[in-house]
Amino acid sequence: MSVKAPFITAPALTMPGIAHGFFGRAGGASSGIFASLNCGFGSADDPACVAENRARCARALSLAPENVITIYQIHSADVLTVEKPWRQGEAPRGDAMVTNVPGIGLGILAADCAPILAADPVARVIGAAHAGWKGAIGGIAEAMLTRMIALGASLENLRVAIGPSISAATYEVGPEFRARFVEEDADNAAFFAPSVRPDHFMFDLSGCVGRRLARFGVINAPDKPLAGTYDGPYFSFRRTTHAKEPDYGRNLSLIALCP
Repeated sequence: MSVKAPFITAPALTMPGIAHGFFGRAGGASSGIFASLNCGFGSADDPACVAENRARCARALSLAPENVITIYQIHSADVLTVEKPWRQGEAPRGDAMVTNVPGIGLGILAADCAPILAADPVARVIGAAHAGWKGAIGGIAEAMLTRMIALGASLENLRVAIGPSISAATYEVGPEFRARFVEEDADNAAFFAPSVRPDHFMFDLSGCVGRRLARFGVINAPDKPLAGTYDGPYFSFRRTTHAKEPDYGRNLSLIALCP
């Protein structure tokens, strides 16, 4: 029997015609620091293990492995409209994808950054975005939703979820980081709480993304991740850095239109 990977779902996206899942570390073929469901070809993991891990995620959502695609993420506000899958090694650059084609799995890789999945079940349009702090302040969420609307989605029918990402309790930043956000919008100060270290702050990435979604017009916009990556069963770049490990795996967040 083909192995399938375990995943969690978001209530906002649990609806007929939409398949989605947020995958963590469990249920994969990788070992060592990549144990076990590392889905990132950009890591130093065995590519055969990564391919098998991605296939397990695809099968979990009843998708053909070759139809699960990811992009070369660059912390931008660039969005791609997907009409057909591309082959591994030919992924275009960008940080969000949208499609109205059934059977294509839009995948986002992250290891602390916020994966955003969105769907309009009426117009049958979906989107997936990668929002690190650069993408959040650069407007990747709004850019994805704008492209979804261009494909026929409507604000009143859009449903959005923020997948596992770093929580405010584990995301410490320095004063220059906070200053950049407050300069962009003084209201961003609400997403920074004092840290125990002088002149440092705890940053609420998902709260910042959620408010941008709400300001765009998303009904019931989320403002919290489904789970925390640093202190949960997920890959975390920050935790890897603190542990002085040489590399890290990537979590996969996946959404597709059912045929």
